[in-house]
This record gives sequence, C-alpha cells and structure tokens, in this order.
Amino acid sequence: MPAWNMKPAARLLADVSLWSADLANLEPAVKRMSPYADSFHFDVADAHFVPGLLFFPDLIAALRPHTERPFHVHMMVDEPSKLVDQFVSAGADLITVHCEVGEPEVRKAVSQIRAFGCAAGVAVRLDTSTSAVEPYLDGLSAIVVLGTDPGVKGKDLAPNACMRIRELGALLERHALRSQVLIIADGGIRTHSVPRLREAGADAIVPGSLVFQAEDLAGTFAWIHSAGAQA
Repeated sequence: MPAWNMKPAARLLADVSLWSADLANLEPAVKRMSPYADSFHFDVADAHFVPGLLFFPDLIAALRPHTERPFHVHMMVDEPSKLVDQFVSAGADLITVHCEVGEPEVRKAVSQIRAFGCAAGVAVRLDTSTSAVEPYLDGLSAIVVLGTDPGVKGKDLAPNACMRIRELGALLERHALRSQVLIIADGGIRTHSVPRLREAGADAIVPGSLVFQAEDLAGTFAWIHSAGAQA
C-alpha cells in the first residue's frame, strides 16, 4: 500500500474524485488517471450525514491493485469510527473525518486511523467555522475544506470558500504546522476557480468533471499542477 507522504509543495496537487468517473468503469478510469493524478479521492456517504450512498470498502479494495497512487477516503458519515478499520484494510492511505460529527467521535476516529498506521485528516462543511479543526491539529496530515454543500455535484464555488482557506492557512501558521498539513479544496473545482483557490492557499484540489471531461488529459493536469504560477 502506498504511503501518504504528500506535503505542501510548489505545485498544486490533484486529489482526483472518482465520484465523477463512469461508475460502471472505475478500473479503466483509475488506470487512465494514474499517470497524472497525485492521489484518488473517494467520497464515502452513509445517507445520514449527507444524502445518498457512495463508495464502500470492498469497492476500494477491488481498485487498490490497479494503481500505485495513494487513496484518500473522505468519510461523510455520522459514525466514522465504526468503519475506520474496514477502509484501512481496503487500502486507504489517508482517511478524513468531519468535525461536524462531534468532538468525542472525531477524536476516537482520528486516534484509530493513526493507530492503524494511516494518515488522518479532518474536514469542515461550508457552515462550520474553520476554527473547528483546531482541537485536532496534532498529528494531522490534511484538512479538507468544502467549497460547496457536501454530497452534491455540479455546484459552483461558494463566495466565501477562498476566505476560509486563508483562515485555515493562518491557523496552521499560528501552530507552526503550515509546512506539514495539506489544505485540500473540495467542491466547485472549475477552470475559473482553480487559480483562485491556489492563490488563497490551497495545496491540493479535488477535481472531478474538470479532468474526467477533459479532451487533453496531460494538458489539463499540467495546467492544474502549475496553477499556482498562473494565479
């Protein structure tokens, strides 16, 4: 299993969302994206925390042999601690849980994730203060900041998304963690929003349709990776 060792870097990282792939052909999608993606992003939904059901451990385990890229499991679920061991066994390299599920559950899940030797992250919805991540900063590898409502595709970036990324960057700076923790922008990833997100301080984005609908895949990823220089 690849280790999650990504850190803030000179180039913008692409954590490719497989929710936007052809779900009937995930293996070919993973193989097609692997030469360019920095990691693969799996949105796990339980139909409680967000509407609908998305991705499950056996599916992730089935895809694991087909790429050496790290797997990021974004758990949009009410009780992530009940599922951590299954997703670690399936091949997750980074598991992110939502601050909104409450402090006892977040602490329990993050502790489990790290005990299994997996990288841990936390996520915040649009309506949650960015300060909600502060109690969990020790030992984190990533913070996912949503730029749209969770569990919904096709929405544009919220007006306050870039401000929230700046807030998180300042928070990490105060704790001397800015060089250690990735800020990942998830939602509203469009050609007009990528440079803005990078300029605000995003280290990685979660592209979906932007890459899966691209005619020039190599060119699209090259543009993503260099978006910081173009912002």
